[in-house]
Order: sequence, then structure tokens, then C-alpha cells
Amino acid sequence: MSTFAKPENALKRAEELINVGQKQDALQALHDLITSKRYRAWQKPLEKIMFKYVELCVDLRRGRFAKDGLIQYRIVCQQVNVNSLEEVIKHFMHLSTEKAEQARSQAEALEEALDVDDLEADKRPEDLMLSYVSGEKGKDRSDRELVTPWFKFLWETYRTVLEILRNNSKLEALYAMTAHRAFQFCKQYKRTTEFRRLCEIIRNHLANLNKYRDQRDRPDISAPESLQLYLDTRFEQLKVATELELWQEAFRSIEDIHGLMFMVKKTPKASLMVVYYAKLTEIFWISSSHLYHAYAWLKLFTLQKSFNKNLSQKDLQMIASSVVLAALAVAPYDHTQGASHSELENEKERNMRMANLIGFNLDLKPESREVLSRSSLLSELVSKGVMSCATQEVKDLYHLLEHEFLPLDLTAKVQPMLSKISKLGGKLASASSVPEVHLSQYVTALEKLATLRLLKQVSHVYQTMKIESLSQMIPFFDFSAVEKISVDAVKYKFIAMKLDHMKHAVLFDTQDLESDGLRDHLNVFAESLNKARAMIYPPTKKSSKLGEILPGLGEIVDKEHKRLLARKSIIEKRKEEQERQLLEMEREEESRKLKQQKITEEVEKKRLAAEYEQRNKQRILREIEERELEEAQALLEEQEKRSKRKGGKKPILEGEKVTKQILMERALSEQLRERQEMEKKLQKLVKTMDYLERAKREEAAPLIEAAFQQRLVEEKALHEHEQQQEIELSRQRHDGDLKEKNRLSRILENKIIFEERVQSRREAEFNQRRAEREERINQIIQVRKQEREALRKKIFFVRSEEEILKRLREEEEARKLEETERRRKEEAERKAKLDEIAEKQRQRERELDEKERLRREALLVRATDGPSRSSELPAGPEPGAAAPAAAAAAAAPAPGKYVPKFRLGGTEGSAQAQSSARPAPSDTDRWSSARQPPSDTDRWSSGGRFSSGGSRPDDRNPPSDKWGGGSKSTWSSSRPRGR
Repeated sequence: MSTFAKPENALKRAEELINVGQKQDALQALHDLITSKRYRAWQKPLEKIMFKYVELCVDLRRGRFAKDGLIQYRIVCQQVNVNSLEEVIKHFMHLSTEKAEQARSQAEALEEALDVDDLEADKRPEDLMLSYVSGEKGKDRSDRELVTPWFKFLWETYRTVLEILRNNSKLEALYAMTAHRAFQFCKQYKRTTEFRRLCEIIRNHLANLNKYRDQRDRPDISAPESLQLYLDTRFEQLKVATELELWQEAFRSIEDIHGLMFMVKKTPKASLMVVYYAKLTEIFWISSSHLYHAYAWLKLFTLQKSFNKNLSQKDLQMIASSVVLAALAVAPYDHTQGASHSELENEKERNMRMANLIGFNLDLKPESREVLSRSSLLSELVSKGVMSCATQEVKDLYHLLEHEFLPLDLTAKVQPMLSKISKLGGKLASASSVPEVHLSQYVTALEKLATLRLLKQVSHVYQTMKIESLSQMIPFFDFSAVEKISVDAVKYKFIAMKLDHMKHAVLFDTQDLESDGLRDHLNVFAESLNKARAMIYPPTKKSSKLGEILPGLGEIVDKEHKRLLARKSIIEKRKEEQERQLLEMEREEESRKLKQQKITEEVEKKRLAAEYEQRNKQRILREIEERELEEAQALLEEQEKRSKRKGGKKPILEGEKVTKQILMERALSEQLRERQEMEKKLQKLVKTMDYLERAKREEAAPLIEAAFQQRLVEEKALHEHEQQQEIELSRQRHDGDLKEKNRLSRILENKIIFEERVQSRREAEFNQRRAEREERINQIIQVRKQEREALRKKIFFVRSEEEILKRLREEEEARKLEETERRRKEEAERKAKLDEIAEKQRQRERELDEKERLRREALLVRATDGPSRSSELPAGPEPGAAAPAAAAAAAAPAPGKYVPKFRLGGTEGSAQAQSSARPAPSDTDRWSSARQPPSDTDRWSSGGRFSSGGSRPDDRNPPSDKWGGGSKSTWSSSRPRGR
């Protein structure tokens, strides 16, 4: 892949390759440039490159290359310059059409050249064998080889352009134009297969457009412009389908238009709807749907009468006559009589589709099935005034067939009317969208209707009739056709008759008195008699005696009513259960079918993909072989031309096997031999020309010298003549100048005076202006000095203020810095003091803990020595020692309770007072009031060493070694001090 610094270089390279005949290499170079990711930004040179690219694709018929290039160019210029893509596509289609027209003009027999069923199909094996085996090189085959490939390429061009533009909202008009041109191509050359494919392609594009609604550049169908373009395309498709007589495609086009109208919920213009219903009448008539054909004509009549202001009375009369005759042409019996359930369902679905296309809502309920029927249509024609607009012949025919009872003279009166109606019709002048009206197409159906009416009326009058008499009464058909008509009528229960060929008789109404026809007559007669009797003798109302006769009738009716309601509910529940089961079965069946269908589709897709891949491989191999064969053929033709021109070369034998390699070797050897011969000829020619040139120069030397001398003499004479003329002219100019000087010398003094006056005036003006200028300059200088002085003062003031502010800021910052440093130092000193105090506190606590530990150890030791000491003490306690102890015990608070300091002080005084008032303790209390050492509990509670607040005794007042006594140094009288 070659790379280029600029796109223009690739274009130049392609032109160089084209000039030397290498178009394929030029196309490949441009294709590499367009598909490269380096040039994804749109530039103006890219448009020129695309023009050249599509020209090469058209010349070489490379549709795939063109498609790839256009897709890449669409990506490049979609958001920047979409008009460039439009121009390139138009140029591409123009070139393809032009080449196809050129090939067509070269072919003399276009019908034979285009006699191909499918433009996309490859050559058949028998055609290839015929082209290589047979020696025929006639006109037909040459035309086929010339025209068909270009029309294939043109069809591929239309498909490519439609595929590229299918989802582009900015190029909808170009998409519509391409579709119209493709339709005209199919119409012009009768390409029915391609037309079907084109319709399917456009249909798929619209389906994908509705399926993928989140695309970025998706066209909005609801927009009026887009909707109009899509409708125009579908209507053009409908017109071409009817002109090609592809009625199935025409019906599908009608469905496409109806689906598009239903999708956007909008009704097209009246002119388009006229075309819609006009084509619908043709389709329904071809499909023998006469009822819907008549309804379509009714819609067409309504539109023409409402919207066509230029409609003449004659044209309106012709359209109304067509509507009435179309309605009369509908069969007077129902074709669904005696049909099976599946056939009825299919008929309902078909009728629904047909009615939706016309614009009616078909209800499938049994009670409303007669909405679209012949009788309702005829009554609607009368109510809407269509019958009054028809011709007199049509009115008479309608009255005769629908309202008269003439079993013997019916056909005799109908036949002249039909002959007159068959002559009516023609092109409508004021209704261009309506096709040409031919009333003669309804004659056959009307003759059949007249035959049915005759048989129906005869069956009411006669029971038996000869076949000859019946044949004479029906002049339209022979009796075999009448027999077919009567068989259909009997099949659908329109009439009751039998044919007895042995007796040559027709038997009507073979049933008894209870036959349908007679029963109807009797019912009508009985109803008429009842009405007459009611009018003559009106009934009188009397009181009912049913309640007196049957007193229990109400209860019986209620019970019966309840029983019927219960039975009805049971039946409905059974029906619902059965319907539910049927629905479940249908759902299961549908799911099974869907699964099977998916599996089948996947298998089919794989098969198609494999076949497509195989076809591609075969096509590539075939193209390679065809290219090699074409190159070999070209070399062979060139060699044959050379051999004919030389005359001495031996031609290649017909039976000899010729390959590309052999032809290339022979061509190279031939070129080498020709080159050697040419060199020899050139050497001989050079030597001959050398001798000839030398001889010519030797002969021409004296002649050249003589001519040169003669030229010198002539030029010398000419020079002298011209010099003499120049001298004469100079003398004349000098004399004229002297005369002019003498003439002007008279005003010399006036000139000097005028100059002096002008100079003095200008000098004075100059001096005045210079003084004004100097004064103005001095003023400007003074003003500028003042401005500079003011500016300097302002700058000085601003700078002074800035320096003062700067100095204040610096002083404030220094003060803040000193304050911060002082606070930091104070904080450090305070922290150091606190640390020192905490350390001392911790040291004191450690000492207290150590002393406490030692005291506890001493207490434990004394507790072990207590009994021995108590035996040594005297029996009677001392009164002075017992009283303080009892007072201290009475005043001691409960253990574990917090006691304030003021209460501790009061307790000491009260204890001393009570100690003097109390009597001496008894012997049993001697251990608590004497010198008995207190327990740990009494000691902690009375001494108050630790209160609930966690207070300790002061280490400066240690407890005494004596346990008794009332001195203040004892444990009980010591005052606790907090920490």
C-alpha cells in the first residue's frame, strides 16, 4: 500500500498510471488512499479524487470497489459536507447510465441483447460451452456480450447507491431520485425480476428504519417532507408495477402505502389518494374481488366529486356509471356457504386485509359480517346519490335487474341495454389520475347476473321447464355455460334446481310445501294479513287473570330462572376452561413452531453463508481465468495484426493449445526480433542521411555567400535613405521650435510679474501658518509640562502612601512575631513547670505507696503478736483510756462513705464530750474499749485515712505506737487531710 503526503499526489500518480494504460493500478492507488485512516478529515481535493475514482470504477466495471469507496467517503463527509457526497453519487450514476446508453446505441437488437431472466445470475454452463465449442460469432452473441454487462453494472450501481443512502436524513431527496430512476430502468427494459428485488430492497430499508430507531442520522418519517418523498416513491413503485402487469407486487405496494399511512397516522393528499384507489380498482378486478373493486370505485367517486373542482358533468357521469356497474357485477350470493372452518378463517383474514386497504374496519363478529356486502353497497349508492349521477342506461339496467320481476322478458330487455353500455367509455379529460374507463369490461359479469336473476325468477314461477325453452330465454350463453352458472348457484344455495338430461328438462323447487321460496311467500302473506286485521280490529287491553289461575307461578319461574343461571354459569366456566386449554395448546404449538423455525433459519443461514462463500471463491477464480483469457486474447489479436502487417509471420494454428504464457513468450521474442530489425534499419538510414546532408551543404555554400553579399548592398542603401530622412525631420522640428519661442517671448515680462506676485502671496501665507504652528506647539508643550508635573506629583504621593503602608505592615508583622515568640516561651515555661509539679506528685505518690506497704507489713506482724500481749495486760480497763475509744467508735462514720471536713471536726468535739458522760464499759466490751488494737475496718473508718474521695492521711502526722489513750496523737483523733 503506497502512502502519499498529500491527496493531490495520489491523484497525480493515478493520472500518470492512466496515461500509460494501467487503469487497474490507478484504481488500486486511489482505493488505498480513500480507505486509509490517515485521510478521515474532509478536504476539497478528496472530492476530485472521488470523481476520478468513480470514473475508473465505471470504466473497469468494478462495482464492489465503487461501493467500498463511497461508503468510506460517506463516513468522511457525513458531518462536514454532505453535498459533496451527493455530487459524487450523481456523477457516478450519470457515468453508469451514459455507458449503458452507449452500449445500447451500439447494439442493433436491444430485445435480443437483454433476453436474460436475471441480471445477477452468472453465466450458465451450457452458455459457456456453446460460446467455446460453437464457431458462431454472429450479431446476437456480440450484442449480448456488449450490452448485458453494462446493464448489469447499471443495476448494481442503483443497488449500491440505495444501500449507501438508506439511513441518511440529509440525502432523502437523492434516495428518492435514485429509486425513481431504478423504477424507470425496470420499466423501460421490462426487467421484472430486478423490479421485484428493488421493491424488496426498499421494503427492507423501511422495515430496518422502524426497527432501529436510535440511529444518529435516521430520517424522520413523521416529517412532512420525508413522508411526501416516501409516498412519492411508493406511488411510483405502484405505477410501474401495474404497467409491468406484476399484480402481486402492485398489491404489496398498496400494502406498503397503507402501512406507511398507518405508521404516521396521516392521510396523504387527495391527488395521491385518487391514484391509490385507481390502482386498487385494477388490482381487485384482476384478482376477481368484484365486491372490493366496487368499493374502491365508490371511494374514487367520492374523492373526485369532493376534491376535483374541474370535474365535468360527463366525466362524473362516467365514474358514477362505473361504480354502479361494478356493484352490479358482484355475485348475488355468498361464496362462503358450505365452506370449512379453515377456509372461513382464511376468507375472514383475506377480507380484513382487503377492507383495511380500502379504509373500512371489518368486524369479524357474526352479527356484523354483512357490513361489506352487495346489498349494503347498493343501498349506499342510492343514499349517497351515486345512482342519480349515472347514465340513463345504467339506471334502467339497475332497476331492471334489482327491482323488476320479468321471468320471460328479462334477458330480452337487458341485451339491448348491455349493447349500449359496451359502447360507452373512454379517457376522462378532467380526471387525469383516473385510468381510462371501459364499461365493456362489466358486460360479461352483467350477463351472468342477468342469467342468475332469470333462473331465480323462473324458479318461483315454474317447477319444470324444457332445456330448449331455457336456452332460448338466455341468448347470452350456450347451455353449457348456463349449466356451469347454475351449478355455482346451486352450490352456494342461491337457487334450487336439477337438470335431467335424459328427459331434457330442468326441475325447479323440487322440495315440498316447506321449501324456502314458498315459505317466504306464505310468511309475507301472513304478516300482511295480521297487519290488516290489527288496523281493522285494534286489540283491547284486559286485566290478566294469570295470577289467580296460577298462584305459585312466580316461585316456579324464579326457581327455573336460578336453575338456568346456574347452568349458564357452569357452561360458561366449561367454555372458559376449554378456551384456556386451547390457548395453552396453541401457545405451546406456537412456541414449538418458533423454536423449529429458529433452528431451520439458523441451518438455512449457515447453508446460505457456505454457499455464498463458495460462490465468491468460484467467482474470484472465474474472474482470474477470464482476465487471463482476455489478456491472452488481446495478445493473440495484436500478434495476428502484426503478422498480417508483416506478411511473413506464420499464423497460430486453430487446433494448437494457446495459453497466456506461450503468447507472452512469443510476443517477447517477436518484440526482440522487431527491435533488432529496427536498429539495423536505423543504422542504414543514418548513413544515408549523412551522405545526403553533406552533399546538400556542399551545393548550398556558394549560393549562401552570394545571397549574403546582395543583402549587404541592400541594407547599406536602406540605411543611407533612412539617415537622410531623419536629418530632414530634425531640421523641420528645430525651425518650428524657433517660431514658437519668438511667439512666446512677448509675454515673458507678464510671466515674471505673475510669478513674483504668486511667490509673495505664498510666502506671506507660509509665514502666517508657521507662526500659528509655533504658537500651537508652545501651547501643547506647556500643557504636556503641566500634565507631566501633575503625574509626577501623583506618582510621588502614591509611592509615599505605599511606603507608609508597607512600613506599618512590617511593624505590625514584627509585633505579631514578637507576641508569638513571647507566647511560645511562656507556654514552654508553663509546660516545664507543670511537668516538674507532675513529677514531684508522682514521686510523692511513690513514697506514700512505699510507706503504706511498709505499714501494712508492720500491722501484719503486730496482729500475730496481739494474743500474747493481751494476756499480759490488767483485767480492769482504765476509765480514761476507754472513754476516748468509745467516743471515737461512736463518732466514726460507716466504712466506704464520704465524710466532709467540717463533719470530721465536729465529730472530734462531740466524741470528747460523750467520753466524759458515759459510764465505764463492762467486761464484755473491754476488747472494743480497751487497749485492744482495732481491726482493719475500724482502723480505716475511724482514722479516716481513705474516704470515698480517695483522701490519704498526711505523712507529716504519722500514727502513734500506742493504741489506747485519749491524746490527740492517737489514730482515732487524727484529722484526715486531703491530697
